[in-house]
Amino acid sequence: MDYSEAADRISRKYQKSGQAVDVKKIEGKLRRLVDEFGVQPSEAERSVINELNKEFNIPAAGSPAGGGRAGGANEQKRIADAAPGDWVTFEAKVVALSAPASPSIAQSGILADESGAIRFVVWAKSNAPKMSEGSWYRIESAVVDEFKGVPSLKVHSGTTIREIGEDRSLIPTPLPIKDLHPGIGGVRAKVVQEWDASHERMLQSGLLGDETGTIKFVIWKEPGKEKLKVGAVYSIFYAQVDEFNGRLSLNLNAATIMQEDAEIAVSGGESAVRGAIVHIAPGSGIIKRCPVEGCNRALSRQNYCPVHEIQPKFVYDLRIKGWLDDGEKTHNILLQRDATEALTGITLDAAKEIAENNPLGMDEVFLRMRDAILGRYIVCHGREIDGRLLVNKCEKVTFDSGEHAALLNRAGGAS
Repeated sequence: MDYSEAADRISRKYQKSGQAVDVKKIEGKLRRLVDEFGVQPSEAERSVINELNKEFNIPAAGSPAGGGRAGGANEQKRIADAAPGDWVTFEAKVVALSAPASPSIAQSGILADESGAIRFVVWAKSNAPKMSEGSWYRIESAVVDEFKGVPSLKVHSGTTIREIGEDRSLIPTPLPIKDLHPGIGGVRAKVVQEWDASHERMLQSGLLGDETGTIKFVIWKEPGKEKLKVGAVYSIFYAQVDEFNGRLSLNLNAATIMQEDAEIAVSGGESAVRGAIVHIAPGSGIIKRCPVEGCNRALSRQNYCPVHEIQPKFVYDLRIKGWLDDGEKTHNILLQRDATEALTGITLDAAKEIAENNPLGMDEVFLRMRDAILGRYIVCHGREIDGRLLVNKCEKVTFDSGEHAALLNRAGGAS
């Protein structure tokens, strides 16, 4: 975009109406909108024109630039009707605030009205007034752009924010998990599993489920954030629905979460895999976990946590990491304590006694578990997430003489 040429063009048209404008000031506003805020050049021109119209009390229909939807930014819209590239005016409630991801951001969170919700970002350079969670605002001349395919509202220097002194009721409706899509959404779901934290900033991650399916969730460490209870049912509103490699996940940091005294029959997403255990990976057997609340990471042999360093008051746990071969595909499997105890026949108490009293210590537990299950045929039930089968139940396959005879007959016929 030729900022100088665009500023001069806008200036000349206002001069025809007898208005004196500062060409350098117009050029500076255009540069800021396009270079700093990523606004499309045509929309940047429209924003500057709208500001000048306000300044000179020129009706929107009489915009000297012509040819565009001048004044459109001041036409109030519903959030559900906004699309990337629009300049909009909303009356909406701040339903959640989240920690800004960058010093260039003054505020971020989620706005909602009766039609839906949208993420928003207030740039620090906009010098916009601070908004409070739970309050309603009229936000004029903000721009809707797109981040990872999801609409997002940007508040810049040309945006006007005014608090509305009233509270209007919002009744968000949760969706079935199968109907979620990238953006903002809500569910009523049960915490099915809790997983090991894969990042030092992560408070909790795991799996939520309802009658239609399951979805991964994550909560990042922020003041006031708490972990969800495994087995509990929650109504969750205004969660960020993200997509990565074709899979959806819920970011619950800005969500409204209410625990319910209820039960949900979770279904969907579970599969059964039958095959032979062909490999038991290091890190299987009895392990030590970090005792710091919200961490639960596996410790090194020296009781070292990558986040909280040496932890002498560790907590013991059991797991099996390995490969299950069904004859056509090798599955990466992970068994937590209950499934590990059931499959190996070694309880956590027995494993602790072995680890603390045997010369080989924790290695002895690993060897005994490996000898008990390596090469055995089993059926694993669980959900496949990110290429790994998270096993919640498994059984050993018993020898079937009839099946063996059928295989021999088939082999004989082939020869």
